[in-house]
Amino acid sequence: MSLDMFVQHLFNALMLGSLYGLVAIGYTMVYGILRLINFAHGDIFMLGAYGVFWSVTLYKLPWFAAVALSVVVVAGIGVMVDRIAYRPLRDAPRISALISAIGVSFFIENVCIVVFSGIPRPVPSPDWLVEVIELGKVRILPLAILVPLVSLLLVAFLFWVVYRTKPGLAMRAISKDIETTRLMGVGVDRIIALTFGLGSALAAAAGIMWSLRYPQIHPLMGIFPGFKAFIAAVIGGIGSIQGALLGGLMLGFIEIMIVAFMPSLSGYRDAFAFVLLILILLFKPTGLMGEKLEDKV
Repeated sequence: MSLDMFVQHLFNALMLGSLYGLVAIGYTMVYGILRLINFAHGDIFMLGAYGVFWSVTLYKLPWFAAVALSVVVVAGIGVMVDRIAYRPLRDAPRISALISAIGVSFFIENVCIVVFSGIPRPVPSPDWLVEVIELGKVRILPLAILVPLVSLLLVAFLFWVVYRTKPGLAMRAISKDIETTRLMGVGVDRIIALTFGLGSALAAAAGIMWSLRYPQIHPLMGIFPGFKAFIAAVIGGIGSIQGALLGGLMLGFIEIMIVAFMPSLSGYRDAFAFVLLILILLFKPTGLMGEKLEDKV
């Protein structure tokens, strides 16, 4: 492989890993607070892409306005999912919340099939995003630079919220001991709703950028990226924001680079993610940056 081709694959891997990382952060934030895997998160990812599609094609909004509106609306949907499907089950056994999460996922997918139809639809994008940039012999799309930069800004904003604000302090307190935090007067349900909103906003942004990179959307488009992002969260250490981002980048680089160096294995690209997941669970079950949880007696 020439150096030019390697650099090109490097940009592609960074872009894919950044998208996995953004979605994985949503999984890990919810798990860190509620010890719940939000299986509807991949469908929230899909709604972000549809939000931009309908805002541009039906309401004729400018592209940037459509992106902002989609992220805000999908964040609101994430809060509604928590309010309707998860909050009534706060004190129920965890298996009840897990079943509810699976039910919400199926509900969103089937409602979107009925409302939007299952026909794949092309995604409108600005002309400047499809103009190829030539750096010597390296040819890359602007998305390969834009996606990592936007992801970096979004993650930096999230770190600021989590580590520099009072709601972020409350999130970290709830992740350690939800009952004690409630006794100290913190509005636990309000903070959990904020967590769902932030995670859903990141998933919506990732879904929009994914639809620009793979410009066809359909109601089931979030299933496999959702699985991959969940794997990334487990690899990095579910419950750790830094671990989720690291796991996403690692998974993106492995997928792209193995196929780049061994094209004959391109048909097994998705299998590498699951093989890596099995190895992590066997040898480091808490993930690369996860902490071992102790059961309270």
